[in-house]
Amino acid sequence: MKFTAQKIAEILEGDVIGNPNIEVSKLAKIEEGEKGSITFLSNLKYKSFLYTTNASVVIVNRSFQPEKDYKATLIKVENAYEAFSQILAFYNDVKNNKTGREVPNFISDSAKIGKNEYIGAFSYIGENVVLGENVKIYPNAYIGDNSLIGDNCVIFSGVKIYSDTIIGNNCKIHSGSIIGADGFGFAPNKNGEYKAIPQIGNVLIEDNVDIGSACTIDRATMGSTIIRKGVKLDNQIQVAHNVEIGKNTVIAAQTGIAGSTKIGENCMIGGQVGFVGHITVGNNVKILAQAGISKNLKDDEIVNGSPAFKIQDFNKSSVYFRNLPKMASKINNIEKELKTQKSILNE
Repeated sequence: MKFTAQKIAEILEGDVIGNPNIEVSKLAKIEEGEKGSITFLSNLKYKSFLYTTNASVVIVNRSFQPEKDYKATLIKVENAYEAFSQILAFYNDVKNNKTGREVPNFISDSAKIGKNEYIGAFSYIGENVVLGENVKIYPNAYIGDNSLIGDNCVIFSGVKIYSDTIIGNNCKIHSGSIIGADGFGFAPNKNGEYKAIPQIGNVLIEDNVDIGSACTIDRATMGSTIIRKGVKLDNQIQVAHNVEIGKNTVIAAQTGIAGSTKIGENCMIGGQVGFVGHITVGNNVKILAQAGISKNLKDDEIVNGSPAFKIQDFNKSSVYFRNLPKMASKINNIEKELKTQKSILNE
């Protein structure tokens, strides 16, 4: 795919300084730019690279004024960083703009598929599945019976979506994720054996949700496990049955959320955080990496530690913890001095 500087400037609503007909076909860092690539300069501490880069096109802020000669064609925009992000998204959309149906595949006669679909080879689409428009199902994906996937969704290779799952519009699920597997529900009998409790609920994912690779979102025992609008999940995250995650919450990798926990809106959760079940986390909560959440959290709290507590107290405790060897040494010295004085008094 090749684009001229002029075409890119039109997409970005920018102005071309240099050759508008020069073509680019790849993206690059400014220090690694080569002929035929496009890059950007936003942070002026890297401006020296503008004069040495071999990139054909460089996106810069309108306010930028070169101090010496350069080879590249410039595109001036209001915000170079945001503009390059826009180009990344555009490039990704074009690169992944596949349509049609590869063979072999299995599509149930009862499935309903919207316009402009892409169905990759070895995909399975079950009974009564409904796919919206512009949906892309990559090779080796599985879409279980009675599932519904909205418009403009991308389901990457190897994703398994169990029956009755509902997914909104503009969602993206990366390879290896499993949506709608049974929740971890077992009841012990009198012999100490565990019998599975049927998990008859489903998973509901609202619009604009991104789910990373190798995530597992379990179906509810009854009702729904719910991922609200705008949630972003990193890779390798476990969401147990009947969990609800509020809109625009972001969660980093390797976090595990036990059953029936409710997480509020606009939360930021670090990597390797563990949640016990049946608790409620408020809105706008920030949880630092590797924290253990064992009780309810109120709106706007910031916590760290395992078990977690308020960040201010955690930071104070960390200072004391780091000073424990010195404190222990002082206490030992005091004890020795007291013993010496006691020995002197007894003589």
